[in-house]
Amino acid sequence: MTVTKMTREFRFGGAKLPDPNPEMNAEQVRSIYATQFPEIATAVLTGPEAVGDKLVFRFERAIGAKG
Repeated sequence: MTVTKMTREFRFGGAKLPDPNPEMNAEQVRSIYATQFPEIATAVLTGPEAVGDKLVFRFERAIGAKG
């Protein structure tokens, strides 16, 4: 049996965002990326989902109607 460490990857829209620091939790990563992508601050965080050798977290925009 071979054990491999899975790396994290964050996705927002069609963009793959690298893990800025593996020691941070997902909410801390959200805070970092929210400075570049303000929509991430209110996005829903889903995951992790195992995809190959990565743990994928997704920031999904909140969908709603104005008014």
